[in-house]
Amino acid sequence: MTEDKVRLIRDRLKMASDRQKSYADLKRKDIEYSVGAMVFLKLELPSELDHMHDVFHISMLRRYRSNPMYIVSVEEIEVRPYLTFEEEPVQILDRDVKVLYKKSISLVKVLWRNHSTEEAT
Repeated sequence: MTEDKVRLIRDRLKMASDRQKSYADLKRKDIEYSVGAMVFLKLELPSELDHMHDVFHISMLRRYRSNPMYIVSVEEIEVRPYLTFEEEPVQILDRDVKVLYKKSISLVKVLWRNHSTEEAT
């Protein structure tokens, strides 16, 4: 009788595991890149960082589809130690005031250097 219950528990665990796998498989995409394929990264490493290992986990890669808006010249960005850079505001595009109960919050929409107006925050 105990063996029957153990078998039943194993069967139910197997069914639950198979169900979870089928849900995960629905969202999984098999992506393969060949050697020399163009991929998209958020930031191109400047030449002074060429000593770094140039291998990235596949989850950090996106298939490259040519779009001039994604191209940012490396010379335009000053990379600091610890791989940080500073955004520079160029122009205030809009102003607004939000009123929440007893508080007023001033908002400004800023255009940043090396970004388009669609990317203003």
